[in-house]
Amino acid sequence: MADGSHYIPRLKTLYDTEIRAKMQEEFKYKNSMQVPQLEKIVLNIGVGDAVQDTKRVKKAAEELALIAGQQPVITRAKNSIAGFKVREGMPLGTKVTLRRARMYDFLDRLITVAMPRIRDFRGVKVNSFDGRGNYALGLKEHIIFPEIDYDKVDQVRGMDVIICTTAKNDDEARALLKHFNMPFTQPGQ
Repeated sequence: MADGSHYIPRLKTLYDTEIRAKMQEEFKYKNSMQVPQLEKIVLNIGVGDAVQDTKRVKKAAEELALIAGQQPVITRAKNSIAGFKVREGMPLGTKVTLRRARMYDFLDRLITVAMPRIRDFRGVKVNSFDGRGNYALGLKEHIIFPEIDYDKVDQVRGMDVIICTTAKNDDEARALLKHFNMPFTQPGQ
């Protein structure tokens, strides 16, 4: 926008001004475009008791929309599983994929606001990378986000947060997230 009102998230500015140069120096990249960056963040809430009450998936989707700032999609069962009373096409959870500004805003809120609100929080596991530069963490309670009104929550749900980067390996991705102040635990804790 020409009037200067174009919003740039704090972490995106941090990446552009400091992190990219530090990473380029640290990993000896020849070109600044080789430096890994955040690609997307996927948030997922599985609603295990949706078998009894499908309204719970709608409630989880509403709460995920508040956390993410955009409308999530409802995930459905691909196959029927008689043992779990699951039929094909049955709603079982909700997920949302964040990119660009919303992704940086969410990561900022996750690290600076939500994680410090976790009881007995000592950091996130340093070894939860998948080998291709993506990081997954599970949160036991979605109520750590300030957007959720604790009094209106019918049930405390866990959620998965998958941070996808363009890094080629875990070391690059770990360094990138460390520069974003991701609170990793020390190995052996």
